[in-house]
Amino acid sequence: MNIFAISDLHLSGTPPTKPMEVFGENWAGHWEKICNDWHNRVQPQDVILLPGDISWGMNFAEAGEDLLAINELPGQKVLVKGNHDYWWATSAKLRENLPSSITFIHNSYHAVGDVALCGSRGWINPLDSMFTTQDGKIYEREKGRIAASIEAAIKDGYSRIILVTHYPMIYWDDVDGEYAKSLAEYGIEHYVYGHLHDGGIGLGPVGEFHDVQYHLVSCDALDFKLKKIATV
Repeated sequence: MNIFAISDLHLSGTPPTKPMEVFGENWAGHWEKICNDWHNRVQPQDVILLPGDISWGMNFAEAGEDLLAINELPGQKVLVKGNHDYWWATSAKLRENLPSSITFIHNSYHAVGDVALCGSRGWINPLDSMFTTQDGKIYEREKGRIAASIEAAIKDGYSRIILVTHYPMIYWDDVDGEYAKSLAEYGIEHYVYGHLHDGGIGLGPVGEFHDVQYHLVSCDALDFKLKKIATV
């Protein structure tokens, strides 16, 4: 079983009601590019992490077409909420209404074989120029939610952990900071995140730091191809 990841799909139906090429020519036909790569590489038993900004829909009904399109692709999909996922509902409604091949992480974890997929939405990074005092409160709350997710998995006996957030909780300038070191202390194998686009892509660390593998998986950062994270 392979675990892949790609984030920030920014879907809006077919044809799209919000075409993404307004953000750059590279976005033209971006969903078709992703689907082609997905069909070529993903098997039914594989898992695909989708760390946020799935659909532009403003409610669950508006996002329905996009969720069904994802459901039709091979593999089991695991979602995390992004800052543009206004359609995201309560956990109870998500469990009741998401298509059969889609589940989610929301201050919780999802087991895949002997691996626990942990995480939360995350929040704007303290090193961001737009960071405010109010952001600091939310950032600390999200750190607590992420810790609770990881600790629940560890309590249940999982030692292999993949952390998934939408926002990057760590920037390049903080890969040696206390929070990055705490992820290593938890034994995180991979940290998967999205959110960053265009010039912001350079802010996201990629590679191994303190034995944790960092993966930026915004679809435009990956040239609209899935990234293989691990094999279980």
